[in-house]
Amino acid sequence: MLHSMSLLAHLRRLLPQLGPVSRAEQLRASVGALVGIALTGLVTHLVLGADASVPLLVAPMGASAVLLFAVPSGPLSQPWSILGGNVSAALIGITCRMWISDPLIAMSVAVCLAVATMFLLRCLHPPGGAVAVTTVLSGPAVDALGYGFAIVPVGLNSLLLLLVAIAFNNLTGHRYPHLPTRQPASRHATTDKPPRDQSASPWTICGPCCASRTR
Repeated sequence: MLHSMSLLAHLRRLLPQLGPVSRAEQLRASVGALVGIALTGLVTHLVLGADASVPLLVAPMGASAVLLFAVPSGPLSQPWSILGGNVSAALIGITCRMWISDPLIAMSVAVCLAVATMFLLRCLHPPGGAVAVTTVLSGPAVDALGYGFAIVPVGLNSLLLLLVAIAFNNLTGHRYPHLPTRQPASRHATTDKPPRDQSASPWTICGPCCASRTR
């Protein structure tokens, strides 16, 4: 019995500290994902037509929706992250599909190069790894369109989802895109960082993980 309780306590420590999220915020993010995916698929359908040979939605858009609507202030959720990350990963996945015959090796290399490229271009977006795998596995659609697959549907899906996120987040009280605040210039012409405002809450400075340590 004691061993089981100890094991449960240890497993609870593995749960991420996401901080307090109100029910209203959870509902807002969930509805945003619903609206985002629905409108993205609908507009893509209108643009491509009913007889389109490409998928209306690529699966990684679901992961992008989680970031854009649940954590819109995160650096991985910003416009350049979703557009640059998804499109660059698609281009790499298409290239690997063309030049590497073994699908497993092609997927592995595609994800590796996609991560490296997103770091280089400063557009790290986790769903980009899934985009790289998806393009390798998309079969005839990629073979028929070639690099055009990175524009439609991947680029089009990403752009539409981004536009919905901009409108929805701002209409529901969340500033998006979330631009980093500029640090005030030093009055003494030095390179030292300005002193931190001690009145700021520990949540603002450190985030939920270290808020408990500062109290």
